[in-house]
Amino acid sequence: MTGYVAAVDLGATSGRVMLGHVDHNELSVRPVARFPNGPVQRDGGLHWDIDALYSHALAGLTAALREEPTLAGIGIDSWAVDYTLLTGGRMLGLPFHYRDERTARGVERVHSLVSPEELYAANGLQFLPFNTLYQFAAEADLDSVDSFLLIPDLLAYWLTGRRVAERTNASTTGLLSVTTGDWDDALIERLALPRRIFPELVDPGTPLGSLRPEAAAIVGGDVSVTAVGSHDTASAVVAVPAASDDFAYISCGTWGLVGVELERPVLTEASRLANFTNEGGVDGRVRYLHNVMGLWLLSESVRQFNDEGKRDLDLPELLAAASALTTPVSVFDANDASFLPPGDMPARIAAWCTTHGLAAPQTPVEFVRSIVESLAVAFADAVRTATELSGKTVSVIHIVGGGSQNELLCQLTADRSGLPVLAGPVEATAIGNVLVQARALGFASGSLESLRALVAGAFLPVLYRPR
Repeated sequence: MTGYVAAVDLGATSGRVMLGHVDHNELSVRPVARFPNGPVQRDGGLHWDIDALYSHALAGLTAALREEPTLAGIGIDSWAVDYTLLTGGRMLGLPFHYRDERTARGVERVHSLVSPEELYAANGLQFLPFNTLYQFAAEADLDSVDSFLLIPDLLAYWLTGRRVAERTNASTTGLLSVTTGDWDDALIERLALPRRIFPELVDPGTPLGSLRPEAAAIVGGDVSVTAVGSHDTASAVVAVPAASDDFAYISCGTWGLVGVELERPVLTEASRLANFTNEGGVDGRVRYLHNVMGLWLLSESVRQFNDEGKRDLDLPELLAAASALTTPVSVFDANDASFLPPGDMPARIAAWCTTHGLAAPQTPVEFVRSIVESLAVAFADAVRTATELSGKTVSVIHIVGGGSQNELLCQLTADRSGLPVLAGPVEATAIGNVLVQARALGFASGSLESLRALVAGAFLPVLYRPR
């Protein structure tokens, strides 16, 4: 069998709809729509414009069906942790953005009820102040809520009318048991959250149904929707073109997700203190990883430079100049919490350097070089820590996603880690989305390793050797 499917892939700074074609020996993807995404200030808080995202997704699906009238499936993935609350099927306001400052009060409340040690034993997640359970604790009132849906599950609900929680994304909420893979009823009760709001859990590859008549009329036809690894990193890891299992991965976009793939979680105290997370992967695999701030540092810095100078600095040109820079620059802690909110990133980087007795970058080129050097150090450190804590041997690092196009970052990661880096594919998240759909629909078969062999055959990665 052979067929076409559409991947709706929503990132924290942009979204896309990709058209994928799969048979047993061939894989290809091409974009049919791209659109911006980002936080919006509404009602005194930072939110997502989910209505605009859904409209963009529908327009992209319309284009996909127009290009390929035999389109067989749709899958949706997005960033993790954020959600919307519903009553009677209707949203109670726009979903909050995970960078909204309200999460701080949620952290305090959760830790007053359950210690960080107990939380890690229950959910296996690294501490991130915006994890869903902290956001729930910051909500003013859940009494009138009858369900919540994570972002990709919300779009699937609008398309099909079915309310579910896909398991890989649900694993990032902090409310899924790391041992059973089900909602942790004991933890939910301890946090005084209403159990009724938690939807049915489904695995990647589960059919969710056909389009509602209203959605089918907009896109121009009826297509089935399939649950994929709806956390974008889960889909990206599916598309790592690894030839063997001794690899580390870096899914590099707004965030850099750095880790290894395991069969079982690592729940040691050393793992908790190192702030490593055990998230659900496709086919029951464990994504054992650490969140590094990622290309957010670059994008926010370039935005600030352009706002201040009323100019249009080009990131590729800045990266080229940074690559040619011969003077040393300071390396800062890319994981520092001060870099999480939106705002003047260069000023915060300079302040961090000054506070720690380091020379602050002075020019845009120096800032870019300092950021890339710091990310490479953070990536290399995370790979080493992942191998030490998990006991897994790693002989190669795969960088996938937008960061795989950053030649300086890839080379410096190889240099800092002492391991070869294979860069690509760029659209790994959409490719993983396509592959899980294709397997569910019968266009592909076999294990994750078989799917990765398709990726390796279709997308030749770029090799960076340590210098």
